[in-house]
Amino acid sequence: MAVGTTPSLAADTGSPAVGSTLSGFELRDVRLLDGPFLQAQRLSAAYLLSLDCDRLLHSFRVNAGLPPKAPIYGGWESAPTWTDIHCQGHSLGHYLSGVAFMSAATGDKRMRQRVDYIVAELAACQKAGDTGLLCAFPEGPGLVAAFIADDSKVTGVPWYTLHKVYAGLRDAYQQTGSTQARDVLIRFADWAVVATRSLSDERFETMLGVEHGGMNEIFADLFALTGNPDYRTMATRFSHKATLVPLEKAQDHLDGVHANTTIPKIVGFQRVAEVTGAADYHSAAEFFWRTVVQTRSYATGGHGDAEHFYPVVDAAQHVFSAKGSETCGIYNMLKLTRMLFLQRPDAAYADFYERALYNGILASQDPASGMVTYFQGARPGYVKLYCTPVDSFWCCTGTGMENHAKYGEAIYFHNDRALWVNLFIPSAVTWRQQHATLTQTTRFPEAPSTRLRWTLARPTSLALHLRHPAWAPAVEVRVNGEVVAHADRPGSYVTVDRVWHSGDTIDLSLPMHVAAAPLPSAPDIFALTYGPLVLAGAFGNAGIPAGSDLVVNERKYGEYLNTPVPVPSLGDGDPEAIARAVRPGSDPLTFTMPDARGEPVELKPYHQVAHEHYATYWKIRDNAPAKA
Repeated sequence: MAVGTTPSLAADTGSPAVGSTLSGFELRDVRLLDGPFLQAQRLSAAYLLSLDCDRLLHSFRVNAGLPPKAPIYGGWESAPTWTDIHCQGHSLGHYLSGVAFMSAATGDKRMRQRVDYIVAELAACQKAGDTGLLCAFPEGPGLVAAFIADDSKVTGVPWYTLHKVYAGLRDAYQQTGSTQARDVLIRFADWAVVATRSLSDERFETMLGVEHGGMNEIFADLFALTGNPDYRTMATRFSHKATLVPLEKAQDHLDGVHANTTIPKIVGFQRVAEVTGAADYHSAAEFFWRTVVQTRSYATGGHGDAEHFYPVVDAAQHVFSAKGSETCGIYNMLKLTRMLFLQRPDAAYADFYERALYNGILASQDPASGMVTYFQGARPGYVKLYCTPVDSFWCCTGTGMENHAKYGEAIYFHNDRALWVNLFIPSAVTWRQQHATLTQTTRFPEAPSTRLRWTLARPTSLALHLRHPAWAPAVEVRVNGEVVAHADRPGSYVTVDRVWHSGDTIDLSLPMHVAAAPLPSAPDIFALTYGPLVLAGAFGNAGIPAGSDLVVNERKYGEYLNTPVPVPSLGDGDPEAIARAVRPGSDPLTFTMPDARGEPVELKPYHQVAHEHYATYWKIRDNAPAKA
C-alpha cells in the first residue's frame, strides 16, 4: 500500500486479503438503523465515553518516567488479586480499538478525539522511554526482558497483554487513518524484532507455550503494510508450531487446551496464509473452525468449560457449568469466521456467525448498564453476571469494548459486481465503487422477513446474493412485489442478477420455527431454537437485588447469587416432540412449553435474558443443576 492512501492493514478492512474472493465493507460505509444492535452500540458508546483515558494511560506514563495525569483503574489493571496474571495495560489496548471502531461505525468525533489523544500519549511514552516498548506492568520493561530471556521466571501473560496494545494501534490506524498510530506501531514492532532476534527457534517456541494473543496476526498485518521481511519472519516465528502442525494434519488435539489462548493463534495462522500464500496455515485454520463449530460448540455459538476445551464425549459433564462460553472466545471465533468467509463465501460461515452474534455477543451486554459478561454458563437456574464499570476490567470487558462497535462488519460483502447479504439487521451500506446504497429495513427476528431498497446513481447490472439460512426450510424473494424466486436449499444463497434501478425493493421471507438442538455427543441434552435464536427458560428475578449481578471477581462465577432455583423437569420425551409442543406467547418472541406436569414454562430469546434466572439446555428425565 502506498503511504498516504486510505488505510488498509488487515483482513477486516474493506480491501480484500491476498487471495481472497470477497471484500468486506469498511465500518464507515455501514450504518445501523433502529433495532437491538443499534441500541447495544449506543450503550457501548456511552460506556466508552464514561472512561478516563488518563486513568488507562497511568502505568504507561509511569514506566516511561513521566508523571501520571490520573489515578489508575482497579481490577485487573492494579488490584493485588490479579497482579500475577500481568494483564496491566490490556484495557488501554482494547479501549483504543473500541474507540477506533466506534469512530468509524458512527462518525462520532468524540471517539476520534480519544483515538488521537491516546496515540499522542503513547508516542510521548515511546519518546521518553527511548526503546519503542510500551507496557504498563508494575515491574516495568524489566519484566518483559526477563520473560523473553526465561519465561519460567515470570508469571502471567506478557505477550498477550502487549498484543492488545499492538492491536489497538493497528485498529487506530486502520479505522481512522492516524499516521501517528502507524508510526508508533512500527516503532513498537521494531522493538520486538530486536528484543527477540537472538532467540533460537527452540527458545522462541518454548516462549509461545505461554498465552501470547494474536502476535502472529499483528506481524502479518505489518508485513502487508510495509513489506518489511523482518515482520514476515516474526509472523511465522510467532506461529506456535505445537498448535499449527497437528491442525495442518487435520488432527484434533484440543482436549484440555485453553480455548482463548488457541483461537487467536488460529486467527493469526489465517492471516499469515493471506499475506504469504502459505496454504498449510489456511488448512489448519479451516480444520480448526470445522472442528470447533461442528463438534465443540453449544447452540449459542459458545464453547468450553472454565475456559478450556474438553473431550467431546464428556460434553454431558460440562454443558451445565456456570463457567461455560467465555465471551472472549466467541469474539475470536467470529473474527476467524469472517476471515474464512472472505476466502470462501460459504453460507455455513454466515449461519454460525449469525448464531454466535445473537446468542453470544448481543446476549453478553446488560441492556440496563451496558456492562458485559465473562462466562455465559448454562447451569440451570443461574444468572448472567456482568463486569462493573471500573473495578473489573476482565479480558471480556476489553473485547466487550470492541464487540458492539463492530456489528456492521459482517452484514454485507462484495466483489466487483455482486453484493452478499449475510445478516438481517436494520442498516444501510454505501457501495462507493458502484455509487450505490442498499438500505435494509426489518423487524427481524420479531418479524420473519426483511426488505432491501436500492438507491443508485444510474441503472446498474448487479448480482444480489441473499442468504438462505440453514434454519429456514424455504424462502421466497420478491422484487417490487413480484415473486422472482422460491428456494428450498437451506444453508445456501439465492441470487438475483439483473439491472437494478433506484427505488427497486427486494423482500425476503424468513420463516422460522421452533426446533431442538441436541448436543452432538449427548442427544438427551438439548437446547430449543427459533430461527437463529436460542430460547431460554425464564424463571424470574427472585434473590437478585438490583445491581448484585454486576461483580468484580470473574473467578467466583458460580458462587455469586448461588441460591438454588427450582428448574422445571421435562420428564421423558423426544426433544423434537418437545419442540413441537412449544406455543407462541402473547408478546413477540415469547413462548411457552409444558413441563413434565403439564405446567407452562416461559421461554424467551437468550439475548433478551438479563437480571433473571434462566436455562438454555434441558436434559430428558433429569434437569438437576450440575457443577459450578
